[in-house]
Amino acid sequence: MATQYGISGTTAKGISSSVEQAVAEGGLSPGDPLPPVRRLADQLGVSPGTVAAAYKELRSRGIVVTRGRGGTVVAQTPAVGSRRPPKVPQGVRDLAGGHPDSVLLPVLRPPGRMDPVEGSHRASPRLPGLEELAREWFARDGVPHDRVTFAHGALDCMARLLSAELKPGDAVAVEDPGFHHLLDLVPALGLRMIPVAVDDEGIRPDPLRAALRTGARAVVCSPRGQSPRGGCFSAERLDSLLAVLAEFPEVLVVEDDHNADISGAAGPALATGGLPRWAQVRTVSKHLGIDLRWAALACDPTTLARHDGRMLLTSGWVSHLLQETVAGVLSDDAVRALVARAERTYTERRRALIGHLAQHRIAAHGASGLNVWVPVRDESAVVNGLRSRGWWIAAGARFRIATPPAVRITTAGLKPADAGRLASDFAGVLGESEATYGG
Repeated sequence: MATQYGISGTTAKGISSSVEQAVAEGGLSPGDPLPPVRRLADQLGVSPGTVAAAYKELRSRGIVVTRGRGGTVVAQTPAVGSRRPPKVPQGVRDLAGGHPDSVLLPVLRPPGRMDPVEGSHRASPRLPGLEELAREWFARDGVPHDRVTFAHGALDCMARLLSAELKPGDAVAVEDPGFHHLLDLVPALGLRMIPVAVDDEGIRPDPLRAALRTGARAVVCSPRGQSPRGGCFSAERLDSLLAVLAEFPEVLVVEDDHNADISGAAGPALATGGLPRWAQVRTVSKHLGIDLRWAALACDPTTLARHDGRMLLTSGWVSHLLQETVAGVLSDDAVRALVARAERTYTERRRALIGHLAQHRIAAHGASGLNVWVPVRDESAVVNGLRSRGWWIAAGARFRIATPPAVRITTAGLKPADAGRLASDFAGVLGESEATYGG
């Protein structure tokens, strides 16, 4: 077994590093079993305690999981891997990436001049003008904005929040299906994921309560534009979720409002509900451009102190050159008009595909955001079938933990005139393999 998997080493560190390398290089795949402790100890000539310590280290870092009598296996989302999508084949229409339409993004104009800085910006990490714009941004939706800070994008911000709040082995409640990069990030931080089902109104109250009772110390969810399903909170769902969270006041609630300006939904937020521990993260990459690696964070005083304290020890601050660029774009009236047009356009395109699929009796979900989520029985069959017809969509496996199969279609660049053809091809693919899966 050890030879087959290439596991080697005479110390716990050496053994765990060997397994990590095998996972990173593809020698071990998600779900593959590791040898039992005593067997591997005999093969390597070490004590069972040494192997047990190596496996414990691998578990704490999210690389393997233990399934009781099922033994120790490579995690479905090992921390040394990533749910990176396959390369887009040549000659197909790419509807898999989750990206905005570049035609609806503004031209970025960095500031023409910035004088040299004496020392560092640690004493004044945020530009006052951009901080005020961020406060206005949150205030627009009723989010408390007394305390705001900045980060290098949503994932950078959430990684800092979770690592400052939790310790390895702690559990985080995450949406299922959910943002695939977050599903990679949580185990990479040495944390456990507890999947919580979502529907068209976002994360569901009863599964959330179950996750919190199981011991989740943090919750990460989206109030609107949920990726990949597109759910958005209704007023009723918001009230139900707040009632659940009131039972667990020590839990940190992190809202990822990553496409607040183009989701096509009002999206009432948990941040407006008076929670003791909360944070809402907003980014501009979806509506202003991916090169603007900047996020704004509104949160409670404790969360702010922990976030900024950790940031002070690492990157220190977000580049003032980047902040100047973001501030210039956010305050541009022409850009604001373009973003408003983008939101209307994305809503039209998303609804067009859902409507055309419905004409073929194919159920689809996409109450807000840039994507449509379509349940299927066999993801690979649908993806490959549509590829043969010139479309490239995303298999749902990258986004799922325990929920049934589906595919994700990014509609941001799909004009209504093309949506009908895609829906017809989708129905054709389902018909070709109806005996195997179906819509």
